[in-house]
Amino acid sequence: MLRSKLLLLLLLLCAFAGVNAQTFTLKSNDIGGQFTKKQEFNGFGCSGENISPQLLWENAPEGTKSFAITVYDPDAPTGSGFWHWVVFDIPANIKELKAGAGDLSKGLSPKGAIQSVTSYGAKGFGGACPPVGHGIHQYIFTVHALKTDKLGLDENTNPSIVGYYLWQNTLAKASIVSYYSR
Repeated sequence: MLRSKLLLLLLLLCAFAGVNAQTFTLKSNDIGGQFTKKQEFNGFGCSGENISPQLLWENAPEGTKSFAITVYDPDAPTGSGFWHWVVFDIPANIKELKAGAGDLSKGLSPKGAIQSVTSYGAKGFGGACPPVGHGIHQYIFTVHALKTDKLGLDENTNPSIVGYYLWQNTLAKASIVSYYSR
């Protein structure tokens, strides 16, 4: 009888601990389910403001030495999707990117962080610009908690190579999905 009560107590404690566990989470004050003209690209036939959103992450796993942010559109009619933002070597003590950090001329990106080439062929944030009438596209913002402080890549590294290095070094990741169509 005592044994079954102890077992029940142990199970309840485990269940309570699991409910209150903190998970790695990505949040934003600027984006939710839908993009606006603020996040739309300015070029390629689009006339948005091309402002990268504010991003905040919390509860990174133990052993995190740096972070990376990627923005990917799997619905782009390219056969391989479209990379809108690739930022890596973000120091482990940084937990937020300010709105506009994807504009290299503003100097809002954390010191040491590298913003490499996107599918637009430019560095920094490149907002949404799906083809007119192509339907709703997903824009997947992902923060990667990395087990290395530097990926050993530079600003000219293409997104596929960065993705390969992220795959090798990611401890955990968290995402936000926003949608946009024209």
